[in-house]
Amino acid sequence: MIELAHLTRRYGDFTAVDDVSFHIRRGEVVGLLGHNGAGKTTLMKMLTGFLEPTEGSIRVGSLEVGRDTRAIQARIGYLPENCPLWPEMTVIDFLEYQAALHDVPAVRRGHAIAAAIRRTALKEKATESIETLSRGYRQRVGVAQAILHDPDIVILDEPTNGLDPTQILHMRDLIRELAKSATVIISTHILQEVQAVCERVVVLRAGRKVLDARLDELQRGAGLLVTLDQGEAIARPVLEGIEGVAKVTLEQSVDGRYRYALQSAEGTAPKVSAVLQQAGLALYGLWPERRDLETLYAEVNEVDRFGAPEVNHAA
Repeated sequence: MIELAHLTRRYGDFTAVDDVSFHIRRGEVVGLLGHNGAGKTTLMKMLTGFLEPTEGSIRVGSLEVGRDTRAIQARIGYLPENCPLWPEMTVIDFLEYQAALHDVPAVRRGHAIAAAIRRTALKEKATESIETLSRGYRQRVGVAQAILHDPDIVILDEPTNGLDPTQILHMRDLIRELAKSATVIISTHILQEVQAVCERVVVLRAGRKVLDARLDELQRGAGLLVTLDQGEAIARPVLEGIEGVAKVTLEQSVDGRYRYALQSAEGTAPKVSAVLQQAGLALYGLWPERRDLETLYAEVNEVDRFGAPEVNHAA
């Protein structure tokens, strides 16, 4: 549905987004994850047509940003990181104004506004001035204006920013509801938010894509961790000779115990145990290695900035 091809944005000598490519299928909930300054907001501004790319292209179905920007924007609901609000207006007046900007027909505006207020739990604040609202309620108003026109693409930049724990839970529920009828893209620097609501994560680092993976794939075992009493000279040939083991890496050596990471197929653990017993090696530990989002995020952010590799599990 959405395809980014070699997307780049430069400001003079500074490259904010550097040759980023990926695609998003209809109905996916995708998290853009990265430190502040990683290029997430710049990428979202290009996605929404508010910022032109220096190089590359963005397509939404048969439409292309630049050639068909207005048509694409009509399909998008967008919550910027700092959503511009008119503080002197009441919530309901602001949403009425936004509905007009979104070309919601006059006969449907009342229903659209009521639905947005209900979905964002703003009923008790509907007649109050925006300037009197807390940051959390202002964030809800920003989300309400983004979904007024029932878009099929919803882009939320730091949607839980400034929300208290109860409001964060409500926002997560709202995102899950939106995902039933729309493609949702969320930008955040908070791992827990991606883990809670997204199906897939794209990690940006210094403007480059360094990880693209489905969360369910990350939850699968990545191999085995084995702790033995022997160093590589004795243990490696034994481990590498086990059927189903593709790669052996010594991870740690402490007080005569050696921990190895085995890149292996599922169901290899019983074979490993049996072979090690036959070889007479003392087995101190054997357990599955799991690479979750937190582990991978730490890995890609420890890589040297001049040689960050791209990891793609979502193709």
